[in-house]
Amino acid sequence: MTEKSLRGFAAMDQAKQRAIASKGGKAAHAKGTAHEFTPEEAREAGKKGGQAAHAKGTAHEFTPEEAREAGRKGGQTTHTPQQAAPGPHQMGAPQHDPPVLQEKEMVQLEQPMM
Repeated sequence: MTEKSLRGFAAMDQAKQRAIASKGGKAAHAKGTAHEFTPEEAREAGKKGGQAAHAKGTAHEFTPEEAREAGRKGGQTTHTPQQAAPGPHQMGAPQHDPPVLQEKEMVQLEQPMM
């Protein structure tokens, strides 16, 4: 089978791809069209990533001391004396307003990449 040569975005070095993708993500958030994960979607994505990392052997393995410290921090966060009032995301309102970009940032987003 003949090898395909990479073209366009795939042919760019990783740093340039990341810079372009970052600008696109910032523009989508500023415009209000970016996907925002629900807690359930985030949990599922994290679970998949963890499973993949363990399968590849690249996952961080906690030492017993690290695991104890992480559990202690989680317990302190979860069991606070007084619970906070429900946030706007729990009442059906938008989670946050899109960030406001300064004029200089808007110009940078609109300029084509070379």
